[in-house]
Amino acid sequence: ANNYTIWIGHSTFIIKTEFGTVLTDPVFSQRASPFSFAGPERLIDPAIQINELPKIDYITISHNHYDHLDIKSLVLLSKRFPDAIFLVPMGDKKLLDKNNIPNVIEFNWWDEVKQGELLFTFTPVQHWSARGLFDKNKSLWGGWFFKTPSTTFFHAGDSGYSKDFKLINKKLGGPDVAFIPIGAYDPEWFMSASHMNPEEAIQASNDLGAKINYAMHWGTFVLTSEDTLEPPQRIRAESLRLKKSNFKIVMPGQVSFFIN
Repeated sequence: ANNYTIWIGHSTFIIKTEFGTVLTDPVFSQRASPFSFAGPERLIDPAIQINELPKIDYITISHNHYDHLDIKSLVLLSKRFPDAIFLVPMGDKKLLDKNNIPNVIEFNWWDEVKQGELLFTFTPVQHWSARGLFDKNKSLWGGWFFKTPSTTFFHAGDSGYSKDFKLINKKLGGPDVAFIPIGAYDPEWFMSASHMNPEEAIQASNDLGAKINYAMHWGTFVLTSEDTLEPPQRIRAESLRLKKSNFKIVMPGQVSFFIN
């Protein structure tokens, strides 16, 4: 059977497998902010609107920053797909409970849950969490490694470059498909602890042992100082220098098929 991915923008992907469809870090609001009138505004609309989505079975959240956990989107998704299962880091379930979102499973690092033929594992990465001034690191952050009997996937969420990627490979093996953040790194003296630059993203992919990589976390919101189009340009340049061709730059809405 054909699997496919569609990049909606930022860190949001539809990942279709023969055993269920996963939606990652869904953000469909116009701003990555607690406010409708201030905060980072979308440069591009979501490639697909919530009412246009195919049936979604699982929704993963990497951490609770507003550009990754958009509670308005989660409420709408829960209403459209009442049987969808939400997988969230430890500490974030209470926010979904407060908004009457059912079917929520909370994960500590390295927790595993099997749903049908899909096995989900929540992994550590180097980042942090907060939604306000007084809740820094009160919930976890991480990446999602999930596998079917035929294909393995890894969604890194947000991360600085760290030894976590080698550890993930050691514990879980190299994923067939990885979704790696490449943006929000400038100024690097300040951002490098929590966001990778493009060259580090390629190194993280190498550490993971990923076969195919999709670049994410660029071109949707202006969060830091680099030019909007710089991250993919640097990915292409570094891939050319290393003579590697397994890092894909896809446009929002582009369907990418792969055979399992």
